[in-house]
Amino acid sequence: MSYLIYINGLGPNYRGENIYEFIFTDSMDEVWGENWEARPANSYPSPPDIEHIKKVGTLTHETVTLELVQNSDVFSVQDSIDGVIALGWEKEDEIDFSLVKRLVFKYGDQEQDVKDKLYERDLVLQFEKKVVYEN
Repeated sequence: MSYLIYINGLGPNYRGENIYEFIFTDSMDEVWGENWEARPANSYPSPPDIEHIKKVGTLTHETVTLELVQNSDVFSVQDSIDGVIALGWEKEDEIDFSLVKRLVFKYGDQEQDVKDKLYERDLVLQFEKKVVYEN
């Protein structure tokens, strides 16, 4: 079973589509990344240490825009680990949430739950066939 531990915002591509990496691990024990304790996060935190990454799914979409804890002016990634705030949530200025459910992704969400939330909106994560680590 895989668990969500980080959402890495990569910004827009040349077509203006927003790109996000959903990073999963198989074990929640002692997961950590550089500057995860930084408060406020202000874009300092990096993705988790490479040994914790087991799967990476990429979401590319022109209308889905997520607020991410690593860009917060108030919270840290540690606050997401503690359940104080989500890792990422959909900005509310672009969609009428009385018509669709808002996308919210929490630290430790199971992979299938993440996929189900996205599937409700006809969105699919594209997974790398194999995560390769180069030295």
